[in-house]
Amino acid sequence: MTLASKRFTNQVVIVTGAASGIGRAIAQRFGAEGAHVIVGDVNTVGAGAVAEVINAHGGSALGVTVDVADKAQVDHLFNTTIAHFGTVDVLVNNASLTNTERHFLEADEGWWQRIIGVNLTGAFLCSQRAAQIMAGKRSGVIINLSSGGASRAHRGNAAYDAAKGGIEALTRAMALDLGPYGVRVNTLVPGSIDSSGMNPEIKALRGENIPLGRVGEPDELAGPALFLASDDARYMTGHCLYVDGGMLAQQRSATVDIFPLSRFPQVEPA
Repeated sequence: MTLASKRFTNQVVIVTGAASGIGRAIAQRFGAEGAHVIVGDVNTVGAGAVAEVINAHGGSALGVTVDVADKAQVDHLFNTTIAHFGTVDVLVNNASLTNTERHFLEADEGWWQRIIGVNLTGAFLCSQRAAQIMAGKRSGVIINLSSGGASRAHRGNAAYDAAKGGIEALTRAMALDLGPYGVRVNTLVPGSIDSSGMNPEIKALRGENIPLGRVGEPDELAGPALFLASDDARYMTGHCLYVDGGMLAQQRSATVDIFPLSRFPQVEPA
C-alpha cells in the first residue's frame, strides 16, 4: 500500500472490477487515502481478498459481488453501499471484459451483446444509480475507464472498441447533463498495462514500441484516478486523461497488438 495524505477521509468510493489489475490498484490507493471503499467484482473471493488487504492496512473496505451488466446486481451494489456508508461520493467504472479477441467475420451476437453489456451498459447502470445520489447532494465524481481502442482500432476487437468508444461519448454526455448538479465525469484512458502478469518476452516486445520504453503497471493508473476524484481536478469534466506512456501520440505499431494477421480467418475468394 502507498503512503498517502488521507485526502479522501470518510468519502465513500465504489470501484467496479476491483478484484484485480487496475481496479485493485485504484481501490487500494483510495483505501490508503482514508476512503470507505466498496470493492465490486463478479469474482466474490477476489473482491473479498482486496477488501481484506485494505482493512489490514488500516483502511475501510467491503467486498460486494456484482455483474455490472445485470441491473438487479447493480441495485444490490448500491443498496449495500448506502446501507453501510450512507452515500456515494466517487464511482470508478473499471469493470470490463478484456481478452475478447474475435475476428469480425467470426463474431456472433452473443459475443457482441456480452461485451457491450459489461463494458458499456454496465457503466451506464452504475453511473445512473450514482448520479441520482450525487445530484441530490450537489457533489460527486464519476470516473470511467476507456482504452486506446476508443479512438484507434485493435484488430479482432470490434465489440470492445465500440464499447470503449461509447464510454468516451457517454462521458461527454454525462458531463453535460450532470455538471449543473455539481457532478463531474471524466475518463481515464490506459495504454498497454500489465494487469495480470504478461509473458516477459511479450512485455518487453510491446515496451519497445511505447515512447516511454515499457509497458505500464496497474499502480500507475491509481494516482491519475485519485487526481480526477480530488479537488485538484474540480474544474475538469468531460475530459479524457491518457495514461499510456505516449502510445497514442505516435503511429501505432503492430507489435503492440494482440491479434496478428496469422489469426485472421482464411476466406476463399468468391
